[in-house]
Amino acid sequence: MPQSTADSREARRLPETLNEFQNAEGHPHFRVDVERIRFSPFYSRLSAVTQVISQAGAGLAVHNRLTHSVKVAAVARAIATHLATRTDDAPRTVSALGGAHPVVVQAAAAAHDLGHPPFGHLGEQALDHLARTRFGLSEGFEGNAQTYRIITRLDEHDRPGVGLNLTAAVRAAVLKYPWRRGEGGQRRGGASKFNYYAVDEQDVAQALAAYPAIEQGQQTVECSIMDIADDIAYSLHDLDDFYRADLLNPATLSAEFRMWHRDLAALRALDERELAAAARTPGHSLELLWRELLRKDSWIADPDAFAEAVAKVRAEVIDGLIAEPFDGSLASERTLARFTTAWIARLQSSVEVHRAPNIRSGHVSLSRQAWHEVAVLKFLHQRFILERPDLAVYQRGQASVLERLVDGFSAWLDDPRDARRAPRRLIDLVELATDDYRRLRRDAPALVESRSDADLDRLARGRGIIDYVASLTDAQATSLDGLLSGRTERLWEAGQGL
Repeated sequence: MPQSTADSREARRLPETLNEFQNAEGHPHFRVDVERIRFSPFYSRLSAVTQVISQAGAGLAVHNRLTHSVKVAAVARAIATHLATRTDDAPRTVSALGGAHPVVVQAAAAAHDLGHPPFGHLGEQALDHLARTRFGLSEGFEGNAQTYRIITRLDEHDRPGVGLNLTAAVRAAVLKYPWRRGEGGQRRGGASKFNYYAVDEQDVAQALAAYPAIEQGQQTVECSIMDIADDIAYSLHDLDDFYRADLLNPATLSAEFRMWHRDLAALRALDERELAAAARTPGHSLELLWRELLRKDSWIADPDAFAEAVAKVRAEVIDGLIAEPFDGSLASERTLARFTTAWIARLQSSVEVHRAPNIRSGHVSLSRQAWHEVAVLKFLHQRFILERPDLAVYQRGQASVLERLVDGFSAWLDDPRDARRAPRRLIDLVELATDDYRRLRRDAPALVESRSDADLDRLARGRGIIDYVASLTDAQATSLDGLLSGRTERLWEAGQGL
C-alpha cells in the first residue's frame, strides 16, 4: 500500500508566497513547480482529451485540453506581468494580498485542467452521476476537485504521499472554487462547483494558510488571474475551432442577434417561462442570456453594457469574421490571427484589481464591459454548438462508454477469483483511496460518510475506480471499452498503458 501518513502529506516545501520570495533571485521553487507539472504524465494526457469537440469528431485539428492549457498559461502570465507594471494602486493592493508572480499563475494555468476526464465536460457530468449512483459518493466527481487531487495525491514526483510536492502558492492558485461540494452558496460557480473532496481538505487548509489576507471562500490573486485567463482563452480559442470546422452558421447567428435588437421591447415584456418556451425563436436565447446574467450577477450586469457587447460581437464576429467562410488559405489564417490577437490584447488590458470584491467575483476581474463581452462570446458556443442535436447524440454515446467502464471495473474488483489481475494502477488507486478515507475517519470523523470498515472500503473502491477512469484519454477509454466488452481483438495495441 502506498505510504500516506498525515506526516508525509504535511512534509512539503514551505508555504511560499510571492512576498516571501521577493529577494530570492529567479524564484526557483516556483519554476520547479512549473516543470513538475509540465513533465507530469497527467499533463501529457491532455493532448488526447477533448476540449469541446474531439479531433475525431470534427475531422480536423482542434484545440484539446493541452493546447488550451498552454494558451491559458500565456494569457495568465501576460496579465500578471501587466499588473506589475501599472502605475495605479493595483501593484500595492496585489502585494498586500499575497502577490501575483507570473510563474505561479503560469504553473496554475498549466495545471488547471489536469482533472478533466475523457470526453470533456460530458465526461465530467457522466462520472459525477456514476460516482453518486453506483458508489454512494455524495461528493460525486468534479474536474476542479480532481485537479487538486492529482497534484497533491494521485501524481507523484519522487516520494510517496505528497503528490508533486508543489509550493502552497501554486496549490492555492489552482483553487478556483475553494470549498467542498455544496458549500459554494452564492459565490462564483455556486453549489455545483467545488475544488476539493473531503479527503483533501487538510492539504487545502495548509495551502491557503499562506495567504492570511485572503478571506475564506475567496480566490488568491494568482488564482483570479488564472481564472480570467481561462475565460478569455475559452471564449476565443473555442470560437477559433468552430469557425475552422464550419460549425457556425452566419445566417442563424445573424438572425439571433438582429431579431433581439429589433424586438427588444417585446422580449423584455415576456416572462422567463414564455422566453424559454420559444427559445428557438431568433432573439429569445439572447434575452434569456441577459435574464440569467441579471439574476446571477446583478452587481455587475448592466443593460447598456450588455447591448453594447451584443453590438460588438455582432459587428466583429458575425458580420465580420465568420461572414467570410474559413477556407484554409493564408489570407484566412491571417484574418483569424488578427481577430484573436486583438480581442485577447484588449481583454487582457481590461483587468481590474479590487481589495474587497463582490462575493461572485475575485480580487482581479474583467471590467464591466469586458465581462459582458466574454459572456456574449460564450453564448455563441453554448447556444449554437453545445445544443446541437448531432453533438448530443455523439455525447450520449461517449457517456455510455464511461458507464460501461465504471461498471466493468467494479464487477472485476468484485470477482474474488480474478480481482488480482485487474490493472495494477487501478489496484494502487483503490488502495490509496482506502488509506485516505481511513485517515479522514481518524482525523475528521464528521466528514466521513460512513463509519464501518466495510462501508468505508466500498466508498474507497468507488473513488479509486472513478480516479482511474478519469485519468484515461479519450482513445484509451474507447479502447478499454472495446476490450472489456470483448468487441476488439487488437489486444496489445489497445491495452497498452494499463
